[in-house]
Amino acid sequence: VTSIGERAFSECTSLTSVTIPDSVTSIGEQAFYYCRSLTSVTIPDSVTSIGDGAFASCTSLTGIWVAEGNSHYSSDASGVLFNKDKTTLVQCPGAFSGSYAIPDSVTSIGKRAFSECTSLTSVTIPDSVTSIGACAFDTCSSLTNVTILNGVTSIEEHTFGNCKSLTSVTIPDSVTSIGEYAFYKCRALTSVTIPDSVTSIGERAFSECTSL
Repeated sequence: VTSIGERAFSECTSLTSVTIPDSVTSIGEQAFYYCRSLTSVTIPDSVTSIGDGAFASCTSLTGIWVAEGNSHYSSDASGVLFNKDKTTLVQCPGAFSGSYAIPDSVTSIGKRAFSECTSLTSVTIPDSVTSIGACAFDTCSSLTNVTILNGVTSIEEHTFGNCKSLTSVTIPDSVTSIGEYAFYKCRALTSVTIPDSVTSIGERAFSECTSL
């Protein structure tokens, strides 16, 4: 086997472990999406391509570990998956608990990167980050605090959707657009400050924010 296709094991909710052999070079988009019982994954040296959300919503996943010889990807001590030079944060494992400070080397946060990390309580996004993918923090139900610094130019669709514990957010002056459903169902959100720089707000961006 040289490639694992798009959604190949998606929603295999009883799958507990997987061994990816050295022959595999690509893992498709959402290949292991919503594998609720998957606990650990090791990415071999051979893998050169991992699609968006390949390991998203895997709520029991404690780490995504990359073999040291891999020339395209790397992981940190928390099992968070990055590209090799750590400029893109690809995926935080779903069972991560507590607060997380994104390294200063990161310029982009991938689509669904923190999706359903239900025990993540706070995250600091450094100035270096200019791009946050759609659904990046979707359904982070314990997330109470997000610090967005001045590098980010847009908040994409569903970026913070269903973050039911998020109480306040300050959008920096660098942001020009807020996408559809960006803060959908943020039921604890009481206050939002939108700066002069914002020129577009998508449909239902703050829909069902019942405490706002």
